[in-house]
Amino acid sequence: MQRTPAFALSALALTGALACGLAQAQASEPVIGLITKTETNPFFVKMKEGATAEAKKLGAKLVSAAGKTDGDNAGQVTAMENLIAAGAKTILITPSDAKAIVPAIKKAQAKGVMVIALDSPTEPMEATDALFATDNYKAGELIGQYAKAAAAGKKPVIATLDLFPGHPVGAQRHNGFLKGFGLQANDAKSNELSRPAEVVCMADSFGDRAKGQTGMENCLQKNPDINIVYTINEPAAAGAYNALKAAGKEKNVLIVSVDGGCAGIADVGKGVIAATSQQYPLRMAAMGVAAGVEYAKTGKKVSGYTDTGVTLIAAKPMAGVDSKDVKTGTDLCWGAK
Repeated sequence: MQRTPAFALSALALTGALACGLAQAQASEPVIGLITKTETNPFFVKMKEGATAEAKKLGAKLVSAAGKTDGDNAGQVTAMENLIAAGAKTILITPSDAKAIVPAIKKAQAKGVMVIALDSPTEPMEATDALFATDNYKAGELIGQYAKAAAAGKKPVIATLDLFPGHPVGAQRHNGFLKGFGLQANDAKSNELSRPAEVVCMADSFGDRAKGQTGMENCLQKNPDINIVYTINEPAAAGAYNALKAAGKEKNVLIVSVDGGCAGIADVGKGVIAATSQQYPLRMAAMGVAAGVEYAKTGKKVSGYTDTGVTLIAAKPMAGVDSKDVKTGTDLCWGAK
């Protein structure tokens, strides 16, 4: 409920920027647009920081906007239209809805705007000029391999706290986790969530801590014997831990996740999360801004998919699974150093 006024302020700020002469600014410095899924998720906060720093370094003007919540396609479409009107020649976007955003992207491209997806692909992926993102299937596989080793032969009773139905990032991480664990799973191209018999509960968390906690509470009601929890990201993992702690089960359940933010790595150190796959939003954002500046100067577009890297971070290493320790994860958190 607190996010609505924040978005309203963002939209007003964007409109105000237009009214106050953004077009004039463009004459002297390239305008790069950044549209994230939300303004509050720490991952996207860090992405905006990375884009802002790179734009300042390269002499570009960064204008940012976001949806109200993860999944708010209408908010992202409005932001894209505003940025086109502002004269942005490159728009960086983390699509909330991989399919529904495509018509807006086509309109932008028809006006000569280069559109680069960050973190999340569109469907089809080729709808944007390029994608700078983590290999999310690999990120899932890494925590699946870790969970398998940590289970040490114990029968897995698994709950998954996912993103929401149909999103490619959610599907790739979920299915990659199952594949890494050695269970039946769809491949990286599928947006359908696999559900082998070992998965006794699946809940949508929307990457949100409170929804993650509610999802975990519901899963425990369905099956109190859950011993492994996969989460789409670390806020959802923190919510799951709260639910497990309230039920007195936090010491007997292994939680694995994806993101590798500074707070998430701290939770690995505290034992809240056993392992996480660390990704690098600062790198994604910096690459996107640099590509936008290059396009403004030379007209040269980037294309295809660029893997921005992923590293497994765990407090307790497992034999046969390559991981880095918490200190390394802290030093690297989201590409900060």
